[in-house]
Order: sequence, then C-alpha cells, then structure tokens
Amino acid sequence: MRLPIGKLSTATGVHIETIRYYERITLMPPPFRGEGGHRIYDEKHIERLNFIRRCRDLGFPLEDIRSLLGMADGGEHCTSMRPTAFSHLDLVRAKIQALHEMENALTTILEDCKDCNTPSCSIENALFGCAARSCPCAGTCDVTPQPTV
Repeated sequence: MRLPIGKLSTATGVHIETIRYYERITLMPPPFRGEGGHRIYDEKHIERLNFIRRCRDLGFPLEDIRSLLGMADGGEHCTSMRPTAFSHLDLVRAKIQALHEMENALTTILEDCKDCNTPSCSIENALFGCAARSCPCAGTCDVTPQPTV
C-alpha cells in the first residue's frame, strides 16, 4: 500500500501539518519520495502514526512517546513500558484531582451567589478574590468590589 500524505491523514485522523511536524522531530521515519518529491507512506507509517496518535489521545508528552517508540522499536517487552505508563497515570490522576477541586470551587461560588441580587455580590467578586463561602451577601468578603467603568 502506498499513500500520499492526504490519504495517510484521512486514514489515521492526524492532520497533514502534524504528520510533517512528527517527521521534523523524528517521531516518524522519513517517507519514501515519489516522482516530483511527493511523500509516499506505507503500512509501517500508518502503524507508527496510529501509535503516536493513540499516545497523544491518552495525553502522553512527546518525549514519553519517543521513549515508548524506542522501546517498541527495540522489541522490548511491555514490562519496560510500564514505568512510563504508570508515571503518566499518576499525572492523569493528579490532573483529575485538580479538576475536581476546580469543580468544587466553582460550584461553591455559584451556590453562594445564586439568590443574591445585590450589586456587591457577584461571580466577579469571587473571581477577584472572595474566599469560598464569603460572598458579600453572607456578610463577609476579603476584597472590596471594584467599580465597573
């Protein structure tokens, strides 16, 4: 199978510019060149690009992908890949925890101000520095509302 870059892009769901970028940073091997210098890709390119895309879908940084590809290229057993994957899983879990904290903070801000119609009680005040559960309509706030211009 011989594919031009556009068909490789369609087959893998990776944009053409991204494919070229992966080539420049040597995650992808150089393609064959057809008449006129056009890039021509084969099944190995498709497999490798799908591997890279799946890693990116899972949030792996490029250097981890480079490392995983090196292990795969070297025929290493999956046990050598596990530390990289576990390390990334720890990062994903930390991000999930941070997202839960953000969700809780936003929920608190919105619930504290849901029934307040005073000009000094707003989400803006909370974002400028009101502490959680210290909405002006509750009587306390750690910032003075700034007049809008």
